[in-house]
Amino acid sequence: MRPKLGGCLIIVNTKTLESVPGMGAGFARALIPSRASQARMPQHDLRVADVKQDVGRLADYCRVTGFTLRNHVPPTWLHVLTFPLQVHLLGDKDASVRLAGAIHVSNTMTLHRPVSSQDVLELGVGTTDLRPHRKGALVDLTSRVRVDGEVAWEGVSTYLAQGMSTPGEVEERERTPFTPVTPQARWRLSASLGREYRRVSGDPNPIHTSRIAARGFGFPRPIIHGMWTHARALAALEGQLTDSYTAQVDFLKPIFLPGTVGMVSQRNAEGINVDVTDKRGEKAHLRMQVRPHG
Repeated sequence: MRPKLGGCLIIVNTKTLESVPGMGAGFARALIPSRASQARMPQHDLRVADVKQDVGRLADYCRVTGFTLRNHVPPTWLHVLTFPLQVHLLGDKDASVRLAGAIHVSNTMTLHRPVSSQDVLELGVGTTDLRPHRKGALVDLTSRVRVDGEVAWEGVSTYLAQGMSTPGEVEERERTPFTPVTPQARWRLSASLGREYRRVSGDPNPIHTSRIAARGFGFPRPIIHGMWTHARALAALEGQLTDSYTAQVDFLKPIFLPGTVGMVSQRNAEGINVDVTDKRGEKAHLRMQVRPHG
């Protein structure tokens, strides 16, 4: 039984898969719009053991996201490795929350210790804290990476299922207001960036690569993956990060391709704050807080 984290208690068991599932069929199932009005998630976790990392793919991922290829992997790379299990879970017949119509609103990941590119991993994904939101229902997809039985990394991806309901009281989360800033750096994002990140991440969502698909979801042109922006913001902090830390990100506004964004970081007593903004620094696309852990 999983503990209650503030929303509905979800009772689970664990299904062990022989290998990491491909995302083609699972993503197709997860994109089928749900007709349900009540948010519902599978009552089981997924687990895959003995996962070896593809160092060539890792090198390509680092090139696309701005990381330096090192022996220790970026924490966002571990999210990429667990993402197929999220897709598989959201495509389950017992899930009424689907990727179609769900918005990735925030992500929190904790690196407990460095993970080597040579480490053999155990991956796990489950659901927690299904709870109401003023625009629908929120659900956390929790991911864990274990090395030699020890949890080395944890991630929580929070999705908003618009228009759905679930029991409970809406808890409004207060955010620090964004103050316009002058960017310290600007990044030019090419029209092909969505295709490049799709290749290294495996995320086949067409809103990132197809103008027609993007328009079908209300966007004038393709948008870059939020997790690319998350990774690029962390990569900008290389050399300032400790061996163990937590990075919490809010995805606020989509970034259209091609385009130019700004970035500003500020260190304080608690850690480092990063904003990815429009090119003038007037509006925030992503806000990130990085705090030492342990």
